[in-house]
Amino acid sequence: MERYLSLLSFGDTGWGDELLQGALVTISIAIATLPFGLALGLLVALASRSRSKIISGLATLYTTVFRGVPELLTLYIIYFGGQILIQKLWTGMGFPGSLSISPFIAGMVALGLVLAAFSSEVWVGALNSIPKGQREGAAALGLTRGQAFRLVVLPQLFRVALPGLGNNWMVLLKETSLVSVITLHDLMFIATRANVATKEPFLFFSAALFIYLIFSVLSAWGIGRMEMRANRGYAR
Repeated sequence: MERYLSLLSFGDTGWGDELLQGALVTISIAIATLPFGLALGLLVALASRSRSKIISGLATLYTTVFRGVPELLTLYIIYFGGQILIQKLWTGMGFPGSLSISPFIAGMVALGLVLAAFSSEVWVGALNSIPKGQREGAAALGLTRGQAFRLVVLPQLFRVALPGLGNNWMVLLKETSLVSVITLHDLMFIATRANVATKEPFLFFSAALFIYLIFSVLSAWGIGRMEMRANRGYAR
């Protein structure tokens, strides 16, 4: 037991500070990815409802691709393929030197693209649940389509979509563990490195499990509070 406590302690002899730093990276990339993925997902949802068959077809193609391709493969394509593409564009424009994508940015973009594909379905369901008469009433009051969406639809949209978006957030938290494969020093990367150094897989992977569980419990509590606040004044 003393050996385990020593391995999890803070300082030069333990891995406690490294695990906390990895946990900070994990929650940071999740928080950075969330607004990007949700905003893109809303745009995809609006595009799927477009009267233009080309725009709606592109939105359907997007969701089909990123919901069907494994997240790990998307991460590899963005990180390795994106670096090649950016480097070719950089040299093609005649600039010297080289450019590279940081693992954090690559992970955020890849996870955000996947999150957008799944959250778009939540947004579509929420949009469909809002009565058409409310938009017609907004138009009768002289509001433009943009004003009607911002003032009438959007406030209700978040309330309806919140449970589904909360599930998307919980999935995103777990998917952040994939970024360890592109050398981002997140919680899983640190736990794996500690295991290799100490040959104690059960200890460090259990510690990672406990930290992920804390994130999930706090997230569930926060989402529940947000749902209560969003539903205040609505009869059940």
